[in-house]
Amino acid sequence: MRLTAVVFTTLALAASAAMAQDRPRIDCSQAKDPKACEERVAKLRASHEQAQKACGAAKGAERSECMRKQMCAQAADPKACEERTTKMRETHDKARAACEGKKGDEARECMQHQMCAQSKDPARCEAAVKERAAQRAKIREACKGKSGEELRACVRQNRK
Repeated sequence: MRLTAVVFTTLALAASAAMAQDRPRIDCSQAKDPKACEERVAKLRASHEQAQKACGAAKGAERSECMRKQMCAQAADPKACEERTTKMRETHDKARAACEGKKGDEARECMQHQMCAQSKDPARCEAAVKERAAQRAKIREACKGKSGEELRACVRQNRK
């Protein structure tokens, strides 16, 4: 049950980013059951769209809270979803407090270390964070000097 909740949250985050770019970010072709994966992704996208409509014109923290509540309300176990997201938010707040006063790369590394320290496999977590940071740096370099639609197209093209 906990694994399902973690997968749901992961898919929710990935699907919301993918929808913003009009291209799939979840590769179901590598899943054990690609058809079931596609169905889960479609269901998740529908849930996300419904949550977006429910949250309307809310902005900032109000929108984040609304989206979280809407998505958890649609989860298989809403109470567990609320508890999990609350724990994630508390972990982030603790990390932010521990890194207060640090700037730039030092602050970024501190946040990464603090957030990964709470995970089941901190070394794996930090390796994944470093890989994502390297990917972002590669995209920034490739798209330097571009703006607007040209920048968006460049970012899409240079993503994995």
